[in-house]
Amino acid sequence: MAPSTIIAVFFLWVGSLLMVQGGDPTISFEWKVTYGTISPLGVPVKGILINGQFPGPNINSTTNNNVIVNVFNNLDEPFLLTWSGVQHRKNPWQDGVLGTNCPIPPGTNYTYKFQVKDQIGSYMYYPVTGMHKAVGGFGGLRINSRLLIPVPYADPADDYTIIAGDFFNKGHTTLKKILESGRNLGRCDGVHINGKVAKGDGSDEPLFTMEAGKTYKYRICNAGLKTSLNVRFQGHNMKLVEMEGSHTVQNDYESLDVHVGQCFSVLVTADQEPKDYFVVASTRFTKQEVTATGVIRYTNGKGAPSPKLPPPPVGWAWSLNQFRTFRWNLTASAARPNPQGSYKYGSVNITRTIKLANTAQKVDGKLRYAINGASYVEPTTPLKLAEYYGVADKVFKYDTIPDDPPAEITKITMEPIVLNLTHRNFMEIIFENRETAIQSYHLCGYAFFAVAVETGQWSPEKRKNYNLLDAVSRHTIQVFPKSWAAILLSFDNCGMWNIRSEIWDRRYLGQQLYVSVLSPNKSLRDEYNMPEGALVCGVVENMPRPPPAYT
Repeated sequence: MAPSTIIAVFFLWVGSLLMVQGGDPTISFEWKVTYGTISPLGVPVKGILINGQFPGPNINSTTNNNVIVNVFNNLDEPFLLTWSGVQHRKNPWQDGVLGTNCPIPPGTNYTYKFQVKDQIGSYMYYPVTGMHKAVGGFGGLRINSRLLIPVPYADPADDYTIIAGDFFNKGHTTLKKILESGRNLGRCDGVHINGKVAKGDGSDEPLFTMEAGKTYKYRICNAGLKTSLNVRFQGHNMKLVEMEGSHTVQNDYESLDVHVGQCFSVLVTADQEPKDYFVVASTRFTKQEVTATGVIRYTNGKGAPSPKLPPPPVGWAWSLNQFRTFRWNLTASAARPNPQGSYKYGSVNITRTIKLANTAQKVDGKLRYAINGASYVEPTTPLKLAEYYGVADKVFKYDTIPDDPPAEITKITMEPIVLNLTHRNFMEIIFENRETAIQSYHLCGYAFFAVAVETGQWSPEKRKNYNLLDAVSRHTIQVFPKSWAAILLSFDNCGMWNIRSEIWDRRYLGQQLYVSVLSPNKSLRDEYNMPEGALVCGVVENMPRPPPAYT
Protein backbone atom coordinates (compact mmCIF):
# COMPACT_ATOMS: atom_id res chain seq x y z
CA MET A 1 0.00 0.00 0.00
CA ALA A 2 1.38 3.42 -0.96
CA PRO A 3 2.33 5.80 1.90
CA SER A 4 -0.21 8.38 0.73
CA THR A 5 -2.97 5.76 0.84
CA ILE A 6 -1.96 4.67 4.35
CA ILE A 7 -2.11 8.29 5.53
CA ALA A 8 -5.52 8.80 3.96
CA VAL A 9 -6.92 5.64 5.57
CA PHE A 10 -5.48 6.71 8.94
CA PHE A 11 -7.21 10.09 8.84
CA LEU A 12 -10.50 8.52 7.79
CA TRP A 13 -10.23 6.15 10.76
CA VAL A 14 -9.47 9.03 13.12
CA GLY A 15 -12.38 10.99 11.68
CA SER A 16 -14.81 8.13 12.23
CA LEU A 17 -13.71 7.91 15.86
CA LEU A 18 -14.21 11.63 16.32
CA MET A 19 -17.70 11.65 14.80
CA VAL A 20 -18.97 9.18 17.40
CA GLN A 21 -17.29 10.13 20.65
CA GLY A 22 -16.10 6.96 22.36
CA GLY A 23 -16.39 8.27 25.93
CA ASP A 24 -20.11 9.02 25.75
CA PRO A 25 -23.06 6.60 25.71
CA THR A 26 -24.43 5.49 22.34
CA ILE A 27 -28.08 4.92 21.52
CA SER A 28 -28.95 3.07 18.31
CA PHE A 29 -32.09 2.79 16.22
CA GLU A 30 -33.11 0.89 13.11
CA TRP A 31 -35.87 2.57 11.16
CA LYS A 32 -37.82 1.14 8.24
CA VAL A 33 -39.49 3.84 6.17
CA THR A 34 -42.58 2.59 4.33
CA TYR A 35 -45.83 3.75 2.83
CA GLY A 36 -49.02 3.07 4.74
CA THR A 37 -52.55 4.36 4.94
CA ILE A 38 -53.13 7.17 7.43
CA SER A 39 -56.32 9.13 8.05
CA PRO A 40 -55.72 11.89 10.61
CA LEU A 41 -58.76 13.81 9.34
CA GLY A 42 -60.89 10.74 8.62
CA VAL A 43 -59.91 10.57 4.93
CA PRO A 44 -57.52 7.76 3.90
CA VAL A 45 -54.20 9.13 2.62
CA LYS A 46 -51.03 7.38 1.46
CA GLY A 47 -48.74 8.25 4.36
CA ILE A 48 -45.09 7.73 5.26
CA LEU A 49 -44.49 5.55 8.31
CA ILE A 50 -41.37 4.89 10.35
CA ASN A 51 -41.48 1.39 11.83
CA GLY A 52 -45.19 1.43 11.11
CA GLN A 53 -45.79 4.61 13.12
CA PHE A 54 -47.35 7.98 12.25
CA PRO A 55 -45.98 10.22 13.65
CA GLY A 56 -42.65 8.41 13.84
CA PRO A 57 -40.99 7.14 17.03
CA ASN A 58 -39.59 9.54 19.59
CA ILE A 59 -35.84 9.70 20.08
CA ASN A 60 -35.15 9.97 23.80
CA SER A 61 -31.53 11.07 24.27
CA THR A 62 -29.35 12.80 26.86
CA THR A 63 -26.75 15.53 26.43
CA ASN A 64 -23.62 14.27 24.62
CA ASN A 65 -25.18 10.94 23.64
CA ASN A 66 -23.98 9.46 20.38
CA VAL A 67 -27.03 8.77 18.22
CA ILE A 68 -26.95 6.14 15.47
CA VAL A 69 -30.00 5.84 13.22
CA ASN A 70 -29.93 3.26 10.43
CA VAL A 71 -32.63 4.35 7.97
CA PHE A 72 -33.94 1.81 5.43
CA ASN A 73 -35.75 3.55 2.59
CA ASN A 74 -38.53 1.24 1.44
CA LEU A 75 -40.29 3.96 -0.54
CA ASP A 76 -40.23 4.15 -4.34
CA GLU A 77 -38.35 7.46 -4.37
CA PRO A 78 -35.34 9.04 -2.62
CA PHE A 79 -35.76 9.99 1.03
CA LEU A 80 -33.79 12.11 3.49
CA LEU A 81 -34.31 13.11 7.13
CA THR A 82 -33.06 16.21 8.91
CA TRP A 83 -32.71 16.62 12.69
CA SER A 84 -34.11 20.10 13.16
CA GLY A 85 -32.29 22.03 15.88
CA VAL A 86 -29.50 19.50 16.45
CA GLN A 87 -26.34 21.54 15.88
CA HIS A 88 -24.03 18.75 14.66
CA ARG A 89 -20.94 20.53 15.96
CA LYS A 90 -18.13 20.17 13.39
CA ASN A 91 -20.24 17.58 11.59
CA PRO A 92 -22.45 19.01 8.81
CA TRP A 93 -22.29 15.61 7.12
CA GLN A 94 -25.14 14.35 9.32
CA ASP A 95 -27.48 17.33 9.02
CA GLY A 96 -29.66 15.58 6.47
CA VAL A 97 -30.49 18.45 4.11
CA LEU A 98 -30.04 18.37 0.35
CA GLY A 99 -27.21 20.91 0.43
CA THR A 100 -25.03 18.53 2.45
CA ASN A 101 -26.38 15.02 1.85
CA CYS A 102 -27.43 12.92 -1.11
CA PRO A 103 -30.88 11.44 -0.51
CA ILE A 104 -31.14 7.75 0.32
CA PRO A 105 -32.06 5.88 -2.89
CA PRO A 106 -35.10 3.58 -2.86
CA GLY A 107 -34.40 0.11 -1.55
CA THR A 108 -31.20 1.10 0.24
CA ASN A 109 -30.19 2.30 3.69
CA TYR A 110 -28.00 4.98 5.22
CA THR A 111 -26.75 5.24 8.80
CA TYR A 112 -26.73 8.65 10.48
CA LYS A 113 -24.10 9.02 13.21
CA PHE A 114 -24.17 12.23 15.24
CA GLN A 115 -23.66 13.51 18.76
CA VAL A 116 -26.12 15.75 20.61
CA LYS A 117 -23.15 17.70 21.90
CA ASP A 118 -23.73 20.32 24.60
CA GLN A 119 -27.48 20.54 23.97
CA ILE A 120 -30.69 20.03 25.90
CA GLY A 121 -34.29 20.54 24.94
CA SER A 122 -37.15 19.67 22.61
CA TYR A 123 -36.66 19.12 18.90
CA MET A 124 -38.05 17.13 15.99
CA TYR A 125 -36.97 15.37 12.84
CA TYR A 126 -38.70 15.36 9.46
CA PRO A 127 -38.07 14.59 5.77
CA VAL A 128 -36.75 17.24 3.37
CA THR A 129 -37.25 15.36 0.10
CA GLY A 130 -40.15 16.35 -2.13
CA MET A 131 -43.33 16.90 -0.14
CA HIS A 132 -42.82 13.85 2.09
CA LYS A 133 -43.23 15.97 5.20
CA ALA A 134 -46.88 16.48 4.26
CA VAL A 135 -47.75 12.86 5.03
CA GLY A 136 -45.39 11.75 7.79
CA GLY A 137 -41.80 10.78 8.41
CA PHE A 138 -41.66 13.23 11.31
CA GLY A 139 -41.39 12.76 15.06
CA GLY A 140 -40.05 14.13 18.32
CA LEU A 141 -36.44 14.28 19.45
CA ARG A 142 -35.73 15.13 23.07
CA ILE A 143 -32.36 15.79 24.68
CA ASN A 144 -32.52 15.38 28.45
CA SER A 145 -30.12 17.08 30.83
CA ARG A 146 -27.38 14.98 32.38
CA LEU A 147 -28.02 14.02 35.99
CA LEU A 148 -25.17 16.21 37.21
CA ILE A 149 -26.74 19.33 35.64
CA PRO A 150 -29.81 20.52 37.59
CA VAL A 151 -32.86 21.75 35.69
CA PRO A 152 -34.71 24.80 37.05
CA TYR A 153 -37.87 22.89 38.00
CA ALA A 154 -38.82 19.71 39.84
CA ASP A 155 -38.85 16.45 37.91
CA PRO A 156 -42.28 16.04 36.27
CA ALA A 157 -44.43 12.98 36.87
CA ASP A 158 -44.11 12.16 33.16
CA ASP A 159 -42.76 13.66 29.95
CA TYR A 160 -45.07 13.82 26.92
CA THR A 161 -44.57 14.89 23.30
CA ILE A 162 -47.17 16.66 21.17
CA ILE A 163 -46.49 16.74 17.44
CA ALA A 164 -49.17 18.92 15.87
CA GLY A 165 -49.57 20.42 12.43
CA ASP A 166 -51.81 21.33 9.57
CA PHE A 167 -52.75 18.53 7.17
CA PHE A 168 -53.73 18.26 3.51
CA ASN A 169 -55.79 15.30 2.31
CA LYS A 170 -54.45 15.48 -1.25
CA GLY A 171 -51.31 13.41 -0.60
CA HIS A 172 -47.68 14.31 -1.16
CA THR A 173 -47.48 13.59 -4.91
CA THR A 174 -50.49 15.78 -5.67
CA LEU A 175 -49.15 18.57 -3.47
CA LYS A 176 -45.83 18.39 -5.30
CA LYS A 177 -47.59 18.69 -8.66
CA ILE A 178 -49.50 21.73 -7.40
CA LEU A 179 -46.26 23.49 -6.47
CA GLU A 180 -44.48 22.54 -9.67
CA SER A 181 -47.40 23.90 -11.69
CA GLY A 182 -46.67 27.31 -10.17
CA ARG A 183 -49.33 27.52 -7.47
CA ASN A 184 -49.20 27.58 -3.69
CA LEU A 185 -50.83 24.98 -1.47
CA GLY A 186 -53.79 27.06 -0.37
CA ARG A 187 -55.62 26.34 2.88
CA CYS A 188 -55.11 23.16 4.84
CA ASP A 189 -57.93 20.64 5.23
CA GLY A 190 -57.47 20.36 8.97
CA VAL A 191 -55.13 20.04 11.93
CA HIS A 192 -53.94 16.92 13.73
CA ILE A 193 -52.48 16.30 17.18
CA ASN A 194 -50.14 13.29 17.19
CA GLY A 195 -51.78 12.13 13.97
CA LYS A 196 -55.31 12.20 15.39
CA VAL A 197 -58.33 14.41 15.94
CA ALA A 198 -60.74 13.70 18.79
CA LYS A 199 -64.37 13.09 17.82
CA GLY A 200 -65.60 14.50 21.11
CA ASP A 201 -68.43 11.96 21.41
CA GLY A 202 -67.04 10.13 24.41
CA SER A 203 -65.46 7.34 22.36
CA ASP A 204 -61.97 8.85 22.12
CA GLU A 205 -59.03 7.15 23.75
CA PRO A 206 -56.85 9.63 25.66
CA LEU A 207 -53.63 10.92 24.15
CA PHE A 208 -52.23 11.36 27.66
CA THR A 209 -53.19 10.62 31.26
CA MET A 210 -52.53 12.69 34.37
CA GLU A 211 -52.91 11.94 38.06
CA ALA A 212 -54.54 14.62 40.17
CA GLY A 213 -52.07 16.82 42.02
CA LYS A 214 -49.07 15.98 39.84
CA THR A 215 -47.22 18.10 37.28
CA TYR A 216 -46.41 16.93 33.76
CA LYS A 217 -44.06 18.12 31.06
CA TYR A 218 -45.42 18.54 27.54
CA ARG A 219 -43.07 19.12 24.60
CA ILE A 220 -45.10 20.84 21.87
CA CYS A 221 -43.80 20.98 18.28
CA ASN A 222 -45.41 22.35 15.13
CA ALA A 223 -44.44 19.91 12.37
CA GLY A 224 -46.94 21.30 9.86
CA LEU A 225 -46.38 22.62 6.38
CA LYS A 226 -47.39 26.26 6.61
CA THR A 227 -49.80 27.17 9.40
CA SER A 228 -49.07 28.69 12.80
CA LEU A 229 -50.98 27.03 15.63
CA ASN A 230 -52.31 28.21 18.95
CA VAL A 231 -52.13 25.49 21.61
CA ARG A 232 -54.03 25.49 24.89
CA PHE A 233 -55.14 23.08 27.60
CA GLN A 234 -58.79 23.22 28.57
CA GLY A 235 -59.06 24.47 32.15
CA HIS A 236 -55.29 24.43 32.75
CA ASN A 237 -52.47 26.94 32.51
CA MET A 238 -49.08 26.20 30.97
CA LYS A 239 -45.79 27.20 32.56
CA LEU A 240 -43.21 27.74 29.80
CA VAL A 241 -39.86 26.25 30.87
CA GLU A 242 -37.89 25.57 27.68
CA MET A 243 -37.81 26.70 24.07
CA GLU A 244 -35.69 25.12 21.33
CA GLY A 245 -32.84 24.20 23.65
CA SER A 246 -32.95 27.10 26.13
CA HIS A 247 -34.41 27.30 29.62
CA THR A 248 -36.76 30.27 29.74
CA VAL A 249 -38.05 32.57 32.44
CA GLN A 250 -41.03 30.61 33.76
CA ASN A 251 -44.13 32.60 32.86
CA ASP A 252 -47.64 31.15 32.91
CA TYR A 253 -49.75 31.19 29.73
CA GLU A 254 -53.34 30.31 28.90
CA SER A 255 -52.30 29.66 25.30
CA LEU A 256 -49.16 29.69 23.17
CA ASP A 257 -48.64 30.48 19.51
CA VAL A 258 -46.33 27.82 18.08
CA HIS A 259 -45.16 28.74 14.59
CA VAL A 260 -44.08 26.20 11.99
CA GLY A 261 -40.82 24.50 12.98
CA GLN A 262 -40.90 25.62 16.60
CA CYS A 263 -40.89 23.52 19.79
CA PHE A 264 -41.83 24.62 23.32
CA SER A 265 -41.78 22.73 26.63
CA VAL A 266 -44.42 23.52 29.25
CA LEU A 267 -45.40 22.23 32.67
CA VAL A 268 -49.08 21.47 33.27
CA THR A 269 -50.35 20.70 36.76
CA ALA A 270 -53.36 18.41 37.16
CA ASP A 271 -55.17 20.74 39.55
CA GLN A 272 -58.74 20.54 38.23
CA GLU A 273 -61.72 18.26 38.81
CA PRO A 274 -60.68 14.69 37.84
CA LYS A 275 -62.28 14.02 34.44
CA ASP A 276 -61.40 14.38 30.76
CA TYR A 277 -60.15 17.62 29.22
CA PHE A 278 -59.17 18.69 25.72
CA VAL A 279 -55.81 19.83 24.50
CA VAL A 280 -56.63 22.20 21.64
CA ALA A 281 -54.67 23.26 18.55
CA SER A 282 -56.20 25.80 16.19
CA THR A 283 -54.92 27.63 13.14
CA ARG A 284 -53.74 31.22 13.39
CA PHE A 285 -53.77 33.99 10.76
CA THR A 286 -56.16 32.08 8.48
CA LYS A 287 -59.48 33.31 7.11
CA GLN A 288 -61.25 30.32 8.59
CA GLU A 289 -60.10 28.94 11.91
CA VAL A 290 -59.58 25.17 11.94
CA THR A 291 -59.38 23.37 15.29
CA ALA A 292 -58.24 19.95 16.45
CA THR A 293 -58.61 18.44 19.90
CA GLY A 294 -57.13 15.54 21.80
CA VAL A 295 -58.26 14.03 25.09
CA ILE A 296 -56.27 14.26 28.31
CA ARG A 297 -57.67 11.97 30.99
CA TYR A 298 -57.29 12.14 34.74
CA THR A 299 -56.69 8.67 36.16
CA ASN A 300 -59.80 7.51 38.03
CA GLY A 301 -61.60 10.58 36.71
CA LYS A 302 -65.20 10.55 35.58
CA GLY A 303 -66.82 12.72 32.95
CA ALA A 304 -66.36 13.72 29.32
CA PRO A 305 -64.59 16.95 28.41
CA SER A 306 -66.72 20.06 28.16
CA PRO A 307 -67.70 20.85 24.56
CA LYS A 308 -66.93 24.51 25.29
CA LEU A 309 -63.36 25.03 24.12
CA PRO A 310 -61.15 27.84 25.38
CA PRO A 311 -61.14 30.54 22.68
CA PRO A 312 -58.00 31.34 20.69
CA PRO A 313 -56.48 34.82 20.53
CA VAL A 314 -57.24 37.12 17.61
CA GLY A 315 -54.77 38.88 15.33
CA TRP A 316 -51.00 38.77 15.07
CA ALA A 317 -50.36 41.76 17.35
CA TRP A 318 -51.24 39.43 20.24
CA SER A 319 -48.63 36.96 18.99
CA LEU A 320 -46.00 39.69 18.68
CA ASN A 321 -46.64 40.78 22.24
CA GLN A 322 -46.36 37.19 23.44
CA PHE A 323 -42.96 36.88 21.72
CA ARG A 324 -41.77 39.86 23.78
CA THR A 325 -42.57 38.01 27.01
CA PHE A 326 -40.13 35.20 26.20
CA ARG A 327 -36.90 35.60 28.17
CA TRP A 328 -33.73 33.56 28.62
CA ASN A 329 -33.29 32.16 32.13
CA LEU A 330 -29.89 33.68 32.93
CA THR A 331 -29.27 31.70 36.12
CA ALA A 332 -30.25 28.23 34.89
CA SER A 333 -27.66 25.81 33.55
CA ALA A 334 -28.40 24.23 30.20
CA ALA A 335 -26.10 21.49 28.89
CA ARG A 336 -23.08 22.69 30.88
CA PRO A 337 -22.69 23.59 34.57
CA ASN A 338 -22.18 27.30 33.88
CA PRO A 339 -25.35 29.45 33.80
CA GLN A 340 -26.86 30.32 30.42
CA GLY A 341 -26.27 34.01 31.12
CA SER A 342 -22.49 33.52 31.32
CA TYR A 343 -22.26 34.41 27.63
CA LYS A 344 -22.69 38.18 27.27
CA TYR A 345 -23.78 38.28 23.65
CA GLY A 346 -24.91 41.89 23.94
CA SER A 347 -21.35 43.16 24.42
CA VAL A 348 -19.86 41.47 21.32
CA ASN A 349 -19.08 43.71 18.34
CA ILE A 350 -20.98 42.98 15.14
CA THR A 351 -18.62 42.28 12.21
CA ARG A 352 -21.18 41.90 9.41
CA THR A 353 -24.86 42.64 8.87
CA ILE A 354 -26.94 40.73 6.34
CA LYS A 355 -30.52 41.64 5.54
CA LEU A 356 -32.64 38.89 3.98
CA ALA A 357 -35.84 40.13 2.31
CA ASN A 358 -38.46 37.68 1.07
CA THR A 359 -40.57 38.34 -2.01
CA ALA A 360 -42.94 36.42 -4.27
CA GLN A 361 -43.04 36.79 -8.05
CA LYS A 362 -43.76 34.77 -11.15
CA VAL A 363 -40.97 33.40 -13.32
CA ASP A 364 -42.09 32.13 -16.72
CA GLY A 365 -45.65 32.29 -15.47
CA LYS A 366 -45.02 30.17 -12.38
CA LEU A 367 -44.90 31.27 -8.75
CA ARG A 368 -41.47 31.46 -7.11
CA TYR A 369 -40.37 32.70 -3.71
CA ALA A 370 -37.07 34.52 -3.33
CA ILE A 371 -34.60 36.00 -0.88
CA ASN A 372 -32.90 39.24 -1.96
CA GLY A 373 -34.08 38.69 -5.51
CA ALA A 374 -32.82 35.11 -5.91
CA SER A 375 -34.91 31.94 -5.79
CA TYR A 376 -32.99 28.88 -4.67
CA VAL A 377 -32.66 25.99 -7.12
CA GLU A 378 -31.53 22.62 -5.75
CA PRO A 379 -28.49 21.33 -7.68
CA THR A 380 -28.09 17.61 -8.31
CA THR A 381 -24.81 17.71 -6.37
CA PRO A 382 -24.99 18.64 -2.68
CA LEU A 383 -23.14 21.91 -2.10
CA LYS A 384 -20.97 20.46 0.65
CA LEU A 385 -19.85 17.57 -1.54
CA ALA A 386 -18.96 19.94 -4.37
CA GLU A 387 -16.93 22.06 -1.96
CA TYR A 388 -15.15 19.06 -0.43
CA TYR A 389 -14.30 17.55 -3.82
CA GLY A 390 -12.96 20.89 -5.07
CA VAL A 391 -15.56 21.34 -7.81
CA ALA A 392 -17.71 24.03 -6.22
CA ASP A 393 -17.31 26.22 -9.31
CA LYS A 394 -19.14 23.57 -11.36
CA VAL A 395 -22.15 23.64 -9.05
CA PHE A 396 -22.57 27.12 -7.53
CA LYS A 397 -21.08 30.56 -7.05
CA TYR A 398 -20.54 32.24 -3.70
CA ASP A 399 -22.17 35.53 -2.65
CA THR A 400 -24.52 36.05 -5.58
CA ILE A 401 -26.97 38.09 -3.50
CA PRO A 402 -26.25 41.44 -1.79
CA ASP A 403 -26.02 41.86 1.99
CA ASP A 404 -28.42 44.80 1.69
CA PRO A 405 -31.17 44.21 -0.89
CA PRO A 406 -32.70 47.12 -2.83
CA ALA A 407 -35.95 48.63 -1.63
CA GLU A 408 -37.70 47.38 -4.76
CA ILE A 409 -36.98 43.94 -6.18
CA THR A 410 -38.42 43.77 -9.68
CA LYS A 411 -36.83 40.59 -11.01
CA ILE A 412 -36.07 37.14 -9.60
CA THR A 413 -33.12 35.01 -10.68
CA MET A 414 -33.08 31.24 -10.13
CA GLU A 415 -29.84 29.72 -8.83
CA PRO A 416 -28.20 28.00 -5.87
CA ILE A 417 -27.51 30.62 -3.18
CA VAL A 418 -24.43 30.25 -0.96
CA LEU A 419 -23.06 32.97 1.31
CA ASN A 420 -19.38 32.71 2.22
CA LEU A 421 -19.01 33.56 5.92
CA THR A 422 -15.86 33.98 8.00
CA HIS A 423 -15.36 31.46 10.78
CA ARG A 424 -16.21 32.87 14.23
CA ASN A 425 -17.50 36.20 12.92
CA PHE A 426 -20.22 37.63 15.15
CA MET A 427 -23.03 38.61 12.83
CA GLU A 428 -26.38 40.31 12.68
CA ILE A 429 -29.05 38.90 10.36
CA ILE A 430 -32.23 40.84 9.64
CA PHE A 431 -35.20 38.94 8.24
CA GLU A 432 -37.38 41.48 6.45
CA ASN A 433 -40.88 40.33 5.55
CA ARG A 434 -42.15 42.46 2.69
CA GLU A 435 -45.31 40.39 2.27
CA THR A 436 -48.64 40.10 4.07
CA ALA A 437 -48.16 36.47 5.13
CA ILE A 438 -46.33 35.41 8.29
CA GLN A 439 -42.87 33.87 7.83
CA SER A 440 -40.92 31.31 9.87
CA TYR A 441 -37.16 30.84 9.37
CA HIS A 442 -34.83 28.11 10.59
CA LEU A 443 -31.02 28.07 10.71
CA CYS A 444 -29.26 24.70 10.75
CA GLY A 445 -26.11 24.12 12.78
CA TYR A 446 -26.60 26.98 15.22
CA ALA A 447 -28.64 28.65 17.91
CA PHE A 448 -29.07 32.41 17.64
CA PHE A 449 -30.28 35.19 19.92
CA ALA A 450 -33.69 36.45 18.78
CA VAL A 451 -33.13 40.04 19.90
CA ALA A 452 -36.07 41.81 18.23
CA VAL A 453 -39.24 41.42 16.21
CA GLU A 454 -40.98 44.64 15.18
CA THR A 455 -43.36 46.05 12.60
CA GLY A 456 -42.27 48.25 9.70
CA GLN A 457 -38.84 48.42 8.11
CA TRP A 458 -35.52 47.82 9.81
CA SER A 459 -32.87 50.55 10.04
CA PRO A 460 -29.66 50.79 12.11
CA GLU A 461 -31.50 53.04 14.57
CA LYS A 462 -33.69 50.06 15.48
CA ARG A 463 -30.75 48.47 17.31
CA LYS A 464 -31.60 50.60 20.32
CA ASN A 465 -34.68 48.38 20.75
CA TYR A 466 -32.72 45.11 20.80
CA ASN A 467 -32.86 42.87 23.84
CA LEU A 468 -29.14 42.60 24.56
CA LEU A 469 -29.54 40.97 27.98
CA ASP A 470 -31.85 37.93 27.96
CA ALA A 471 -33.12 37.18 24.45
CA VAL A 472 -33.82 33.47 24.06
CA SER A 473 -31.20 31.42 22.25
CA ARG A 474 -33.09 29.36 19.66
CA HIS A 475 -33.00 28.12 16.05
CA THR A 476 -36.33 29.26 14.54
CA ILE A 477 -37.87 32.74 14.36
CA GLN A 478 -41.19 34.02 13.08
CA VAL A 479 -41.53 37.28 11.12
CA PHE A 480 -44.92 38.95 11.08
CA PRO A 481 -46.46 40.61 7.99
CA LYS A 482 -44.70 43.81 6.88
CA SER A 483 -42.32 43.37 9.81
CA TRP A 484 -38.74 42.35 10.56
CA ALA A 485 -36.82 40.16 12.98
CA ALA A 486 -33.20 40.52 14.11
CA ILE A 487 -30.91 37.74 15.29
CA LEU A 488 -27.33 37.78 16.57
CA LEU A 489 -24.87 34.88 16.58
CA SER A 490 -21.27 33.80 16.19
CA PHE A 491 -20.67 31.57 13.17
CA ASP A 492 -18.34 29.24 15.05
CA ASN A 493 -19.54 25.91 13.61
CA CYS A 494 -17.79 25.05 10.36
CA GLY A 495 -19.79 23.47 7.58
CA MET A 496 -22.47 24.13 4.98
CA TRP A 497 -25.66 25.19 6.74
CA ASN A 498 -29.20 25.81 5.55
CA ILE A 499 -31.25 28.95 6.23
CA ARG A 500 -34.75 28.10 5.09
CA SER A 501 -38.35 29.08 5.29
CA GLU A 502 -40.24 26.58 7.41
CA ILE A 503 -43.32 27.42 5.35
CA TRP A 504 -42.90 24.36 3.18
CA ASP A 505 -44.33 25.59 -0.13
CA ARG A 506 -42.07 28.63 0.15
CA ARG A 507 -39.01 26.50 0.85
CA TYR A 508 -39.86 24.17 -2.02
CA LEU A 509 -40.27 27.11 -4.42
CA GLY A 510 -37.00 28.82 -3.54
CA GLN A 511 -37.14 30.65 -0.19
CA GLN A 512 -33.94 29.24 1.26
CA LEU A 513 -30.16 29.55 1.00
CA TYR A 514 -26.96 28.13 2.48
CA VAL A 515 -24.04 29.60 4.37
CA SER A 516 -20.55 28.15 3.98
CA VAL A 517 -18.29 28.45 7.01
CA LEU A 518 -14.85 27.05 6.20
CA SER A 519 -12.09 26.15 8.64
CA PRO A 520 -9.28 28.68 8.04
CA ASN A 521 -6.65 26.14 9.12
CA LYS A 522 -8.34 23.03 7.69
CA SER A 523 -8.23 21.61 11.20
CA LEU A 524 -10.10 18.67 12.72
CA ARG A 525 -10.64 20.97 15.68
CA ASP A 526 -13.08 22.85 13.45
CA GLU A 527 -14.67 20.23 11.20
CA TYR A 528 -14.65 16.49 10.59
CA ASN A 529 -13.71 14.95 7.28
CA MET A 530 -16.25 13.36 5.01
CA PRO A 531 -17.25 10.10 6.74
CA GLU A 532 -16.85 6.61 5.38
CA GLY A 533 -20.14 5.48 3.92
CA ALA A 534 -21.24 8.97 2.89
CA LEU A 535 -23.51 8.85 -0.14
CA VAL A 536 -22.21 10.53 -3.29
CA CYS A 537 -24.22 11.78 -6.25
CA GLY A 538 -24.22 14.37 -9.01
CA VAL A 539 -20.95 15.47 -10.60
CA VAL A 540 -18.84 13.82 -7.87
CA GLU A 541 -20.47 10.38 -8.11
CA ASN A 542 -17.74 8.86 -10.29
CA MET A 543 -14.85 10.99 -9.07
CA PRO A 544 -12.10 9.44 -6.93
CA ARG A 545 -12.58 10.19 -3.26
CA PRO A 546 -10.31 13.11 -2.28
CA PRO A 547 -7.78 12.73 0.53
CA PRO A 548 -8.93 14.01 3.94
CA ALA A 549 -9.24 17.79 3.79
CA TYR A 550 -8.75 18.36 7.52
CA THR A 551 -5.88 17.25 9.75
